[in-house]
Amino acid sequence: MANRSGKAKTRKGVAKRFKITGSGKVMRLRPGKRHILEKKSRKQKRNLGKLVLTSEANAKNVLRCLPFN
Repeated sequence: MANRSGKAKTRKGVAKRFKITGSGKVMRLRPGKRHILEKKSRKQKRNLGKLVLTSEANAKNVLRCLPFN
């Protein structure tokens, strides 16, 4: 049996992918700006670089992985 009362650790992969705002909302980057960029318009690529809010269902899981935020 594993001891579950150990030290809380941050999941570093989640910490790198998500940012927490001052009010506690979870922000994420939009997918689709890694490759195959020639066929996407300048406007589309510009908007893909912006942060957006994560859905409430996913935000709950993200915050669980970031115990110190």
